[in-house]
Amino acid sequence: MKKFPGILAALGLVTCSALAEVEGDADRGAAAAGVCTACHQADGSGKNVPGGESWPRLAGLDAAYIAKQLHDYQSGERSNASMMPFANMLDEQQIADVAAYYASLPATQGDGGEDAGEAMLKRGKQLAERGDWSAYIVSCKSCHGPGNRGAGEVFPGIAGQHAGYIKAQLQAWKAGTRKNDPQDLMGSIARRMSDDDIQAVAAWLAGQKAVAN
Repeated sequence: MKKFPGILAALGLVTCSALAEVEGDADRGAAAAGVCTACHQADGSGKNVPGGESWPRLAGLDAAYIAKQLHDYQSGERSNASMMPFANMLDEQQIADVAAYYASLPATQGDGGEDAGEAMLKRGKQLAERGDWSAYIVSCKSCHGPGNRGAGEVFPGIAGQHAGYIKAQLQAWKAGTRKNDPQDLMGSIARRMSDDDIQAVAAWLAGQKAVAN
């Protein structure tokens, strides 16, 4: 019985530790994000690079989502040759600060869907808003929230994200080279999508209004 208070105390410490989070400071984050601007731009807008590696818009994304991705790069749970060296330069406080900084910026508009035809955009809208149950493809908004504007740290806002980046991530999930989603949710959906489906939904989402979480 003497062990019981000790167990409770230990549990209490664990609970307090789990609840403790590093609070980010956007002003400090602006300085720490200096290493990010070469790809993600000073305003966090990123860049759509047709035929190359597109860099995502970070401006207006959920801070907890950004922090999770940086942690995943550090742990190796998510892999990208360009990102991993920069992520490993940041300590816990800097990750929280950088995430707070980008979350505080106004969301900018994505590129890459301007040349898509009417049929492609119609298919993209269907997949994003309603899905395709004949192929067991769940709609994007089922997880990414109303208007695909994001839902917490797991599901980022993808409306107004660059088409090249959305396409690359769906292809990575489809190929199994990205796996840091819960319960393989994204992987299971991406594997049911054709290359044309991926192109269509990326183009349509890029053209939607980007709104900060």
